[in-house]
This record gives sequence, structure tokens and C-alpha cells, in this order.
Amino acid sequence: MTINENEQQYLSLAQYVLDHGHTKSDRTGTGTKSVFGYQMRFNLEEGFPLLTTKKVPFGLIKSELLWFLRGDTNIQFLLKHKNHIWDEWAFKKWVESDEYHGPDMTDFGHRWLKDPEFKKAYLKEKRDFCERIVNDDEFAKKYGDLGLVYGSQWRHWKTSNGQTIDQIANVIDQIKTTPDSRRMIVSAWNPEDISSMALPPCHTMFQFYVNDGKLSCQLYQRSADIFLGVPFNIASYALLTHMIAHQCGLQVGDFVHTLGDAHIYLNHLSQIKEQLSRTPHKAPKLILPDEPKPIDEYEMSDIKLEGYTHEPAIKAPVAV
Repeated sequence: MTINENEQQYLSLAQYVLDHGHTKSDRTGTGTKSVFGYQMRFNLEEGFPLLTTKKVPFGLIKSELLWFLRGDTNIQFLLKHKNHIWDEWAFKKWVESDEYHGPDMTDFGHRWLKDPEFKKAYLKEKRDFCERIVNDDEFAKKYGDLGLVYGSQWRHWKTSNGQTIDQIANVIDQIKTTPDSRRMIVSAWNPEDISSMALPPCHTMFQFYVNDGKLSCQLYQRSADIFLGVPFNIASYALLTHMIAHQCGLQVGDFVHTLGDAHIYLNHLSQIKEQLSRTPHKAPKLILPDEPKPIDEYEMSDIKLEGYTHEPAIKAPVAV
């Protein structure tokens, strides 16, 4: 066994797609190397699977997951915690609105690297947008909300008769009362709501499994951005599994990550090769409070990592 067998799961995925991926077009116009169908398994007892071959900002993972678990869909919460993961989609809605009268921000993906003046203008406009979201509640209400994304689907799934379903509360109750159930599932993919979402859910559904006092989780992810997105997804669902297990008095088992379209964007190839040249460090340890809080009342300070040693960050553009 290597010093970090869990991380090797991810590195093997990246190498496999580099070696066997098909060149495909995509919604963003960037282009990808892609494979269809891939599965990784992370033993959560062997350490927390936050990648060490590049720095992955755990604070962003924590605040995003807490945002989901609170049922929030407005980026104001994220921005107040200095989390800019979801900025691009809200900003796109703003610059395409009739109220926006600033510089032309279209064709972001192609102009970002080629036009330094555009990059400078883009960063200024987005910085001003984010500041306004934080400080202007009415503006945030109109342009900071991303529609029926994960937080809404997890905690406030809308039914055809006008009621709502709290899938997270329900699955916690199932784990406690019927741990052998094969129906402990949370879904974010609601066909009726896809058109109203800023980005249709990439991680579409997850299922829990209890055995020998341990909680395991399997995620199905329809679309997986291997360099930027997947490291966050691995850590986020590992953290979710720990938090749900903590709620239910269980230890953690495996996180199983099943991917549909697993891809490396063509403008991430040099970055992923740099990462593959590095040697993993020992996995860190996750620390949660001794006593669990209600799942939507955790604060950032309640979730800590111990022993996170990592290689430097590697930057890459987001495909929007």
C-alpha cells in the first residue's frame, strides 16, 4: 500500500483519462478529453481524502457544504465566507441582464487568456459585483440567487402538490431507524427544475449504506471536471459522510465516487500533468465536535483538519 492509497485513486483516474480519453466538444466551447463511466473507492478510515499533490482550500469545501446543508441558494452566504466557487454563474446572470451597463463581458472562456485588458476589466467588474452582493441585500436577492440548486433540492424539494421534502432530514432519520434500507437516497436531479437552475446538478444523487456500525456513501456524478471540480467533490462528500455518521452515532466506511462523463478540459492538461509528477503526502485527519450539532447549525470553526501537508496550489481557469 502507498503512503496515501486514497489519493492514488484520483491520480489513477487522471492518468487514465489522459491515456484513454476521447477528444470531445462541450457546452463551454473549451473542449475536453473524456471517458464515460469510472469509479473510485475511498476508505475514510484511512484518513480524510483531501488531495495533497496540490493545495485544496478546505475552507471553501466547508463553507460550500454548510451552504448546501442550510438549504441556501444565494451566494451572499458564500461571499461572506470568502468563497467564490459559485461567483461565475451569478455574475453571468448580472452581466447578461438589462440593468448591466458596464464593459462587454461575453465570451469569457476564450478571451480570458488572450486579452490582458479584458482580464483586467473582468476582474474589476466581478470584484465590484461581489462587493455589492455582500453589502446590498436587495441586489443579492435579485442577482445572487442561483435558483433551485443543491441546497434547495436537498432541503426543500418541491412536490407537485405544493409541499416540500427535506431529503437530508429524512435520510438521517432512515439511517437511524431503518439502517438496512436500500432507499436511503438523496437526489438533486429534478427534471422539472433543470431549466431554472444556474447549473444543472453535476452530482445528481447519493445513497447511504450501513454495515458493521459504519456509514458508507456512494455518489453518482453525471459530469466531472477532473482537475478543478472532482477534488472538491471527493472532499465534500467525504465530509458529508463524516457529518451524517456523526449525527447517527456511526463510524465511517467508504466513499464510493461513480462518474458519468469524466473529463479533463483541454486548457487544464499542463496543470494535471504537473500534479501527476508530484508525490502524495500522508492524508490528514478530520476533527468534528465531540457532540454533533443539528446538521444545518454547524459553523466553520466546528470542522477542522489535522496534519494537512500538501504541495503548492496549481491554478487553472473555470469553464463556465
